[in-house]
Amino acid sequence: MTELSTGEQRLGWFNDLPDDRAVDELLAVCHSRRWAARVAAGRPYPDLAALQRTADEVWTALEPGDWLEALAAHPRIGERGGASPDSSSREQAGVGAAGGDVKAAIASGNAEYERRFDHVFLISAEGRGAEEILANLRARLGNDAATELRVAAGEHRRITSLRLERLLRG
Repeated sequence: MTELSTGEQRLGWFNDLPDDRAVDELLAVCHSRRWAARVAAGRPYPDLAALQRTADEVWTALEPGDWLEALAAHPRIGERGGASPDSSSREQAGVGAAGGDVKAAIASGNAEYERRFDHVFLISAEGRGAEEILANLRARLGNDAATELRVAAGEHRRITSLRLERLLRG
């Protein structure tokens, strides 16, 4: 008899959750109610790859209002990144280590971005330094609203994938 990996054990746990608990777990990963309900409804998943494929397909098929719902749950980039153990803090660790001038420029860019697009600037920050994030923020300020929403949704899809993997890999 082969022993199950942690990911396989966690997938079994997830597949066996009552529907409302599965949705709650998924809402912690991605704050779109429609996404969470649709991904939970696809259970049981035979493996992690099938779950990730479904999660990605569901995200891509959502409406802009669903994306905005998920974006609204995110903190501004640079407002987390310290010792807090939550996902946003871990993901933004590179910003937490930045100098004061870069942090101030990110804060200023965040404000300009929100005035322009009416949602937070979102980037998959894990593994990125503050200067790279700032350069991305400045470049994306040149997008039109529809393009930027698609770009932010793509970044959110990457974040969701990482968080889903963490949920099921333990």
